[in-house]
Amino acid sequence: MQPGYPQQQPAQIDNNMTMSIVAIFLFWPLAIPAIMNASKVNPLLQQGDYAGAQAAAAESKKWSKLALIIGLVWIGIVVICCLAGTLTSLFSTTSN
Repeated sequence: MQPGYPQQQPAQIDNNMTMSIVAIFLFWPLAIPAIMNASKVNPLLQQGDYAGAQAAAAESKKWSKLALIIGLVWIGIVVICCLAGTLTSLFSTTSN
């Protein structure tokens, strides 16, 4: 390091913890590895392992996105099935 030049801090890495926590409400089986990877990011940064922190953040983001997508698709399917069932019962004629 040359005198007179401040040491640059590497850019902060988003650990995606918020997205992982939201994902746990939509599809928890995939949100668990997302949270586990998100919790690894800050300790790796403190140890100076920036490549490891970036890899953990990328894994967390991947698992979170999968959990969010699957959870939202599942909710959509349930809503469509409920609407279809309601509409079927409204328009069906019962003969006694």
